[in-house]
Amino acid sequence: MNNKDFWDSVNTVIAEGFTPEGLQKLDEYAEQFVTGRLVYQRFSPAEQHGCAAGGPAHVVASLLAGAEDQTNRAAAPDVGGFQRELQRGKKQAEIIEQWAKAIGCWTDDVDNALQNVLGTKIAEGGEAMVYDHGATLVKSIGLDYFVQPILALDRITLHNTCFPETKLYVLGFGKADDEFRIIVEQAFIKGTHVPDSEISTFAQNMGFKQINPKNWTFATPEIYLSDLHDENVIRSEEGNIFVVDCDIRINTPELRCGGVRELTTEVRFRE
Repeated sequence: MNNKDFWDSVNTVIAEGFTPEGLQKLDEYAEQFVTGRLVYQRFSPAEQHGCAAGGPAHVVASLLAGAEDQTNRAAAPDVGGFQRELQRGKKQAEIIEQWAKAIGCWTDDVDNALQNVLGTKIAEGGEAMVYDHGATLVKSIGLDYFVQPILALDRITLHNTCFPETKLYVLGFGKADDEFRIIVEQAFIKGTHVPDSEISTFAQNMGFKQINPKNWTFATPEIYLSDLHDENVIRSEEGNIFVVDCDIRINTPELRCGGVRELTTEVRFRE
């Protein structure tokens, strides 16, 4: 199977309305993704493993968002602008919603539902609501920073790649105030905040160059990393440093931080 055949197959599953046969095919593609037979060239091998660590729902949603993105770009390769990004995001969200409802991992009125199930909301940020679930946290993540689901899903992939100790596992999807949400689970780290100077050293020891200390931005040619302030980085009781939240992206030239990556949706299959 080549790249065109693969995306034609996924788009047929979407067009037919996620029949049982179509859902089985998506599960097969997810398994091939996890085992490495299906190589998604958007990601490095380590990043593909990070995507798989987000769970099967994360893998399938990433492929569905990629199908819409691939089709959209092919139809209008020269059309840009924020309104175009909003349109792409809306279409990706609609496709993921249809699939999530078909397999039973969709939640209407996410934040009320999580409060009823989990009880305590312990934090609220620009993009996420955070709920106490004992040894783990459950987060309802919006698209405020990313606009398109494919980019928010990339963020989970990259977080899991760079910070596997606090990996984000996708439980499902839903809406809150009519806005698309990704529901994830993450290990709860008990500890204290880390000062900016130590965060900078930590990031640079990982190979990131500091770009702008005022907004806690670092980068390599491959990865853009921002929002790495003291509320998002925790020192555990054992003295280890954990990143629990950040703005992390594939570093493309458009981000103007020395990036060299392309947001491709090409795939290939290993024999």
